[in-house]
Amino acid sequence: MSREWRRPSHPRAPQIPRARGGRAQRAVYLLLALCAAALCLAGVPLVPAARSLTFHFATLQIGALLKGACYLAEEIFHLQSRHHGSFWRALSTCFPPRWHGSMLLLCASAYVALLGDGQPLGLQLGLASLCQLLILALGLQKPSAVEVSEMSERSKQNVAHGLAWSYYVGYLKIVLPRVKKSMEEFSSANPNLLVCRKTWKLHILIPLSCDVYDDLEKADSNIQYLTDLSETTMARAGTKKRVYKHSLYAIRDEENQLWHCAVEYATPLQSLYAMSQDECAAFSREERLEQAKLFYRTLEEILQSSKECAGTYRLIAYEEPGEEETHFLSREILWHLRQQHQEEFAVHEETPPPTPSTALDSAELNLQISVSDLPQPLRSDGF
Repeated sequence: MSREWRRPSHPRAPQIPRARGGRAQRAVYLLLALCAAALCLAGVPLVPAARSLTFHFATLQIGALLKGACYLAEEIFHLQSRHHGSFWRALSTCFPPRWHGSMLLLCASAYVALLGDGQPLGLQLGLASLCQLLILALGLQKPSAVEVSEMSERSKQNVAHGLAWSYYVGYLKIVLPRVKKSMEEFSSANPNLLVCRKTWKLHILIPLSCDVYDDLEKADSNIQYLTDLSETTMARAGTKKRVYKHSLYAIRDEENQLWHCAVEYATPLQSLYAMSQDECAAFSREERLEQAKLFYRTLEEILQSSKECAGTYRLIAYEEPGEEETHFLSREILWHLRQQHQEEFAVHEETPPPTPSTALDSAELNLQISVSDLPQPLRSDGF
């Protein structure tokens, strides 16, 4: 009888942020509807409300044009180096295609059509320009940290995006499709070490602190180097016979049993760590943590969409505990290995027994199956 299998939650799984959705834009629509409803319920006269609305629109367009003019005053000194000597290209970068001029003319025309008693239009536009310039001078229109982060993520301009793609294209895309074959060759020569096929993949460590050890044995004494898997040699970027290989490790658990797997750090994290230590990069610890999380999320998205790398890797992201724990890393790897063993066990249990082509009674089955062919219990020694 099959049993229901559930994967237990990781006790220390790091919180990786997801990509931002469109909730901010939906909030804009909701607030817009609420404001319109409030004005209708308040009984505001239509003509004064329309006149004020068009004037506010005109003020915003004036602000956008003045801001673009200020940026253009800088960009005209960089026409050759940044804009290939084209003034129109510089102009288009300072004034994005949002039709600010057309909107300004339209709002001004509507305002004149609705103009009643009050101050002259020229004076009001002058005061609006002065207000917008004061806002620019005081820096009140600078984007918030959330806006900058969202723009960087959407345009894929974060450091983490570049590192993740470089890691995938320059390394993982080359080595991961060959991991299964290397593990199969090793298992054929050592049949008692890699019994669980679910672990026949490269386990990639992603510490969010970016603290990467060159020697895993120094990071945790329960992790012992065993051997190297078969090498992959190829010409790469002018280097003849460049060698790619992975190391196989033995992980000792609490019961002194050994688990075997190929494991290594994600090397781009060393770059993030070095940037946070270099004054020229101006990379704070908080920014490093944010970029490390974004690196993990980006790499995960890239690998999930890669058909040739499917089933050849397992990302192990973790946050190191505040207090020093001697065997934290080995326990983290063991947790993932146990999950893969349970996944394989669940697949075996959920697979229905094959239906025989001919109807056989129990006596015939007992005669056809020898004792050595009977299903053996799963090993619990972790190999």
